[in-house]
Amino acid sequence: MQKRVSLKIYGRVQGVFFRQESRQKAQALGLSGYVKNEPDGTVLILAEGDKASLEEFANWCQKGPRLADVAKMETRWQKSTGELRDFTISH
Repeated sequence: MQKRVSLKIYGRVQGVFFRQESRQKAQALGLSGYVKNEPDGTVLILAEGDKASLEEFANWCQKGPRLADVAKMETRWQKSTGELRDFTISH
């Protein structure tokens, strides 16, 4: 079953390769979507794929890459729209 998840990640998550490594992890799991830095210092991720892969991805995001320090993560599950094709870094 295809799902969509929106993740807003707080903490020291910008400038620590979070976007690059989350894209690599998402691509390895076969997910589509995007990751981007927000002006408030958070990282926003929108991802679509099968629920098990999205859950694995969300668990990875709670820790992030080695240099990250994730303080908290907001998770919103939604219906998949199928509009996302690749997993990209958005600016």
